[in-house]
Formats: sequence, C-alpha cells, structure tokens
Amino acid sequence: MRLKDITEIDFPLLIATIVLTVFGILFIYSSGITSTGELVSDEYIKQIVWGSSGLVIALLLALIDYRQIYHISFYLYLGTLVLLVYTCVAGRYVSGARAWIGIGGFGIQPSEFAKLTTILFLAQYLDSSRRAKNEFLRLVVSCVIAFVPMALILLQPDFGTSLVFIPILLSMTFIAGIAARYIAFMVLCIAGSSILLVLPLWQEFILKTNLAVINMLTSQRFSLLAVLLLILIFVLALVGFLTYKKRYFYGISYGAAIAAISLCVSFLGRKVLKEYQIMRLIVFLDPNIDPRGSGWHIIQSTIAIGSGGFYGKGFKQGTQSHYRFLPQQSTDFIFSIFAEEAGLVGGLFVFVLFLLIFFRLVKILKSTSDPFGMYITAGVCSVSFFHFIINVGMTMGIMPITGIPLLFMSYGGSALLSAMAGIGLCLSVYVRRFQH
Repeated sequence: MRLKDITEIDFPLLIATIVLTVFGILFIYSSGITSTGELVSDEYIKQIVWGSSGLVIALLLALIDYRQIYHISFYLYLGTLVLLVYTCVAGRYVSGARAWIGIGGFGIQPSEFAKLTTILFLAQYLDSSRRAKNEFLRLVVSCVIAFVPMALILLQPDFGTSLVFIPILLSMTFIAGIAARYIAFMVLCIAGSSILLVLPLWQEFILKTNLAVINMLTSQRFSLLAVLLLILIFVLALVGFLTYKKRYFYGISYGAAIAAISLCVSFLGRKVLKEYQIMRLIVFLDPNIDPRGSGWHIIQSTIAIGSGGFYGKGFKQGTQSHYRFLPQQSTDFIFSIFAEEAGLVGGLFVFVLFLLIFFRLVKILKSTSDPFGMYITAGVCSVSFFHFIINVGMTMGIMPITGIPLLFMSYGGSALLSAMAGIGLCLSVYVRRFQH
C-alpha cells in the first residue's frame, strides 16, 4: 500500500458514489417526516453512520492491492454460504423473508455480501481456468458458483436479491470469453422459465379465459411427462449430431434442453415462491387488477413521480411520502420520494450520476491488464446496472416489483456497505491497472 496511490484513484467514480449516498441520506430524512411535520424516524442517522463507514471501507480497499484477495476468495465465498444457511434456519423475518441475522437492534443481511464474495470467487475461478480447453465444463462450474448462493437466498425466500446473481453470471462469463451459444442458452432458459412461471396468473387475471395449454403447465403429471419426453428428444438428437454431424440435430437438442430446463425451473418456482411474489411479476402489466394489494405500490409510486413535475415540490414537501401512501418508502421506493420532491430535473441528475458510474466502471474494465481485476469490475458493474434498471423501472411501473433497492440511495446498511466495498475494489483495480 502506497499513500501516493490516493492520487491515482478514479475520483469521478468516487465522487458520483458519494453524491448519491448524500442524496440518499437527505431523502431518507424526508421520508421520516409525517404530514404534520413531525420527524418519526431515525433511519437517516443510521444511514449517515453506514455511509461514512462505507466510504472508509472503499478508500481502504482502494489503497490495498485487490490481488491479495485472490487466494482467500474461496474462503470468503464459503463463509457467506455458511451465513446464508444459518439465515435460512435461524434468521430474523423481515418483510416476509428470513433474510437477516440480528443481535438485539443490530442486524446484517448476508445475501448482500454474498453478491460480492460470489463475484470475487467467480473472478478467481474464471482467471485460473482461462486456459482450460473444456469450455462447457468451465461454464458449468461458473453456474454452480453463482446458483448455490442464489438457491439459498430463494429459500429465505428473497426473490429479488436472488435475481442479482443472474447478471453477475452472464456478464462475468461473457467477459471471460465463454462461447456466445452457451450464454445465449442461459438467457433463453431464464426467459423461458420466467414466461412459464407467470403464464397461469396472466391467464387468470388479465386474459380471464381458461386455456387448456396453460392449465397443463400447473399439472405436476403433465410437467413430468413433458420433461421426460424432452429429455428423450434431447438424447436422440444429441446422438444424431454426434453420429452424422448435422447441424439441425444440434439445434433440436439445444431447443429441447432449453424447454426441459424452463419447465423444471418454472414448476419449482411455483413451489418455492409465494403467490404474492409471483403476482408482482405480472401486476406491473396492469396494476389495477389488484389496486389495494400487489398493484398498490406501483400506483402510488407513479402518482408520486408524476406529481413532482419538472422542478419538484421541494425538499420535505412531498405528499405521497409524508401522508404515508408509499410503502417501504425509504428503501425500495426512495427514488419515488426523490422524484416527487426534486422533479424531473433531479431525477435526470440521478440518472447522469449512475451513467457516470457505469461509464467509469466500463473504462476500468477495459483499461486493466489483469483478468482477475477485469472480472471483478464486470461483476460490480452488472450488479450496479441491474439494481438501477430494476429499481427505477419498478418505481415508474415499467418493471416488476422485486424488492431490489437503489444502490447508495436506499436505506439499508448491508446493501450500502456491500456496494461501497464493490466500488472500493474497482478503485483498487484502477489504481493498479498497469501493474502486472
């Protein structure tokens, strides 16, 4: 560690992160004010402590050579897996999920730190295996690394946080040079699973007509028979491809595998997820199908954002938050409060700050000569981008409500400290981008 490394830090990235954190503290404070002007929450004080601590962690990580983490990344990953297992068994319930480990009034959310340790271990594996000849095996191991913590988080059940591991896997394997056909296979499986998961509810609440084909998707017997048939088709087509080397055999096996996996995952999803969680995936298409239930969040959020106008109502002058129409207003819907009080101008400024963060992270990724640092940056960038797109999208009613916070701005110590640590690692990569 050299103190002169401080001058090499990517200051635009650091400053954008700090400004967003300050915005978060200010509007968490605003969210704690009632319609009578009374402050009823001390969340902003905790956020100040977490923000200050996160900044210190980011600067310390920027000064420390990130490559020192290379050989301990597996142990960090294993440690968070142990915490996730413990959370599933003895964690504290918050908002319907057993996602917290708490001692008195203090609590941590291991799933937030699991994102970072998964990035580190996956980056270590992809770097150590980059000369491996068996690319498919490399992809399979990468999937296992990402899906194990994802499955444990789904068991809590915390559907929103579990989704973050998908962009981590896709972005890091893409940067690592995994063949595009394998990445496309994962994307198609994810898309197919999502569609099959929500089709029964779409039929019930939006189409409002019974279709025999969709009804069969919820039948355990049909799903089992369909999967067995698809597996048979896959095996026969694969044998045909290996024997005759015809591309259409490969295409048939490729499609059968996607269909079989999508059916299995969607069926398991209906067993693991609560109905209200699946409902959130579809209600954004028409919030009025459940205006006082799953649609309430979206309706109130869009009202708040729309009422802010061009310049906003002014700091601490929002009505949706102060009259308590917005649920989870200091966490999932902090952008709604910000847009109501700061208006379109303020919202666009937040967009610019996040775009600056993404731009700087991509620049770090492209400028470093170390694959390990490149993969870490890709993972952190994908997490930041996914959180931004999903959170802001859901507040505007164009994305499903998944309970994903807006990084740096939403209330929450675990998410903020994890995000700051990720930025610190990327700053460390930038400082040492020319070192070998």
